[in-house]
Amino acid sequence: MGYDKLERNLIDIVKEEQAKLGFFKEDIRLYYPLSSLNHFFDTSSNADEMQIRLDTLPESVTSKLGQIEVSHKGDRFCFHIPQEGTVYVHDNTAPNEFIHQLVELVGKHGCTMNEILDLFHTYSENIITEEMNNGEFDRLIRFADNSEDPYYYCFKDEGCHIIYHRFLPEDYADFDF
Repeated sequence: MGYDKLERNLIDIVKEEQAKLGFFKEDIRLYYPLSSLNHFFDTSSNADEMQIRLDTLPESVTSKLGQIEVSHKGDRFCFHIPQEGTVYVHDNTAPNEFIHQLVELVGKHGCTMNEILDLFHTYSENIITEEMNNGEFDRLIRFADNSEDPYYYCFKDEGCHIIYHRFLPEDYADFDF
């Protein structure tokens, strides 16, 4: 189960990067804190124990994303996905149209929070939105009924543009916003 969650998240992040930067046949490095990896596996492993778990990824992952090299420095893990993995994501997974539209929208000069809410409502009438006053973000928006998109999207209006970051629910809870 943990490897399935990890695989899905790796693919989601590659899709998001391809939406932002375009598709390139290249290696990619993704970084995770130990706490996120422990959430995937429902464990409380230390860094060395997690490294052992990730030294040999199952064939179900490597057949799609290639021979991923995993390393860590302290509690920060690096997943080096070879170019065959980025090509697989591009060629064999359905594009995430929501992410493409969100990236395009927030990249537009003058984007407003109302436009972002309208985009979310295009995909579901059942969204949850909360004002945030933590200095990091202004608003949380998430889909209440979409298991295909479990992420919590946090937005910050920086005056001239709006930025976002998305978190898995468990990672969001760790921040204790």
